[in-house]
Amino acid sequence: MLRGSLIAGAGLLYLLIWLPLTGIGIPCVFHLVTGLYCPGCGITRTTLSLLHGQLAQAFRYNPLVFALAPMYAVYWLFMRLQLRRAGRAVMAVMLTLTIAFGIVRNIPIGDFLAPTIID
Repeated sequence: MLRGSLIAGAGLLYLLIWLPLTGIGIPCVFHLVTGLYCPGCGITRTTLSLLHGQLAQAFRYNPLVFALAPMYAVYWLFMRLQLRRAGRAVMAVMLTLTIAFGIVRNIPIGDFLAPTIID
């Protein structure tokens, strides 16, 4: 419990203090090397937008987060209730969704899924 709180606190310090002061973020190595967006591209900006109450902007940076968050809660509940088969099924759906999202956001028909800023 304490370790998790310390990690969460360090994450908040990074997002709310370090990034605004330095502008030095965590670059996506996959994007730097390939020019393609990985399924996680935009998650830091999504988190920052959520911390500032900008829900629509957070969604534009990475909509996958909004699909996976409730699914992860269901997965966690199933695992806590010892419903391992159901938990594995939810995890399989989450992994499939993540891979599909990573592919679709890099083809012309899915370019609207690229991390973008709302004007």
